[in-house]
Amino acid sequence: MDESTPKKSLTPSAQYQDDLAEFERNDGRPAFILTIPEIKLLSIAGVGFFLDAYDLFIINPVATMLQYRLYDGKALPDNLEGFVKAGANIGSVIGQFTFGYLADALGCKAVYGKELMLIIIATILTLTTPTGRLSPNACLIYLGMFRILLGVGVGGDYPMSASVTSDRSNLYKRGTMLAYIFSNQGWGSFVGSLATIIVLLCYKSAMEGRGETSKVDGVRRVIVGLSLVPAFGTLYQRLTLPESTRYISAQKVKDSDHANEAGDDIDQLNKEKEPEDAKIQNSAQNQANVTEREIDIGKLSDDAGEVDNATAPPEPLVKKKAHFGEFITYFSEWRHGRMLLGTCICWFLLDIAFYGINLNQNVVLQQIGYDGSTGTPWNRLFKISTGGMIITALGFVPGYYVTVLTIEKLGRKWIQIQGFLMAALFLAILAGKFHTLSKPAFIVCFAFLQFFFNFGANTTTYCYPAELFPTRFRATAHGISAASGKAGAIISALAFNTLSKKVGTPVVLWIFFACCIAGALFTLLLPEVMGRDPDAVLAEEIRVRREARKAQSQEVKET
Repeated sequence: MDESTPKKSLTPSAQYQDDLAEFERNDGRPAFILTIPEIKLLSIAGVGFFLDAYDLFIINPVATMLQYRLYDGKALPDNLEGFVKAGANIGSVIGQFTFGYLADALGCKAVYGKELMLIIIATILTLTTPTGRLSPNACLIYLGMFRILLGVGVGGDYPMSASVTSDRSNLYKRGTMLAYIFSNQGWGSFVGSLATIIVLLCYKSAMEGRGETSKVDGVRRVIVGLSLVPAFGTLYQRLTLPESTRYISAQKVKDSDHANEAGDDIDQLNKEKEPEDAKIQNSAQNQANVTEREIDIGKLSDDAGEVDNATAPPEPLVKKKAHFGEFITYFSEWRHGRMLLGTCICWFLLDIAFYGINLNQNVVLQQIGYDGSTGTPWNRLFKISTGGMIITALGFVPGYYVTVLTIEKLGRKWIQIQGFLMAALFLAILAGKFHTLSKPAFIVCFAFLQFFFNFGANTTTYCYPAELFPTRFRATAHGISAASGKAGAIISALAFNTLSKKVGTPVVLWIFFACCIAGALFTLLLPEVMGRDPDAVLAEEIRVRREARKAQSQEVKET
């Protein structure tokens, strides 16, 4: 930096340098090889998805444990069991809408961490379910109400962590980072099974040796309470995470209907956001001169204590007051609206099939002999947990990591379409041969089904909204898309058992097959987003409108 350049004291945002914002540079390593800041980002943002899957798995053995604690081993009342199991998904819809909008309107810094606080509070409240004081039905209502609150926090994490990760990722590895974040779902499910097995082993002598079946209540509280460990472990980092430079840059751009109001801001944004490929190719040559490259909040300096007047970030950051109106205006254009429609419908259709299968794993567990239908209470719970871990290890986790390794090569659109089609293929096999498949064949088909759900639409439906929409609308659009998915999950969870009894499980599987085929077709509404900068696209659209208005104004003057 030239010594004659006027100096300015650091603003609060610049004083706390955001070391998680990896400005576009490529060290030449494959996208799936992470830097220390990226690992730190993953550890902070991935917890929500870990807890989402952990909770999704845990409620199945917990429901069985409550049978022994509250109903002497008899089945839970159908309506209350559905309420307890669907509660988190109902809350998720609320959380995804609410936190998505707040993140765009107020900034992630103002909101991030609050959803994790909700998760912690709700988890503690579910632990306090007074099984010894309330009636059995009242206990289930108590538990279900606080699981709705838990769902609000879990749902809020979807748009929040997606925006935080996308805002801080290099374009050349943005999809990989999002896939890494989402892969924590697989680990959450796996660890949930493993934790249940370990805690059950600790209680074996009491439940088996001394016949104290009521101790199952202690197992339930321990396995639910274990989820607080990662939640508390990352709460401080979330609450203190600074605002991303992309969000600050997006707030500078004024998308106005007046001809000249947006001009300078768009020019500046395009200067600051030069093509990412050029940045990557020239990174080695430019690294020595990185202090001369403009980025969204100013110029990087070897002297961390100095920022010049021309590039200092605005202080304080002005919040957008009319965000919802701008959101409606933006998506009222078909070219934008069809993309939101595509992400919403694809996620909706995916979750009907995905959650229909995974919330009703008893069908699969019966086939492999781990449904826990026979034996002592302890043996039944142990078999259910072991079967859940087998299912997760077979296809869940591998599918996520194949996506991580290939998403920057194959692209999101290709992975999503082939994932839908391959899942449809294995659903058709399971539906058509449901009563005649041997156990080994059934397990293999189900493992491939899980694999192509996760090396496919279950991952890419999460990645797409985070990469497709501009920063100023990203969290809201992601929240709406995710809520559409959860709506599908709720419908599937509530309808699966009823439909299975009326028309049979094979017919339900054929319905899931049709959802996957439809999902592949609706994916055609979406563009490929690999290497695409939605903020640059928005800036160009604003420029075109501004120039059209200027030309129209000039014509009016000439006439």
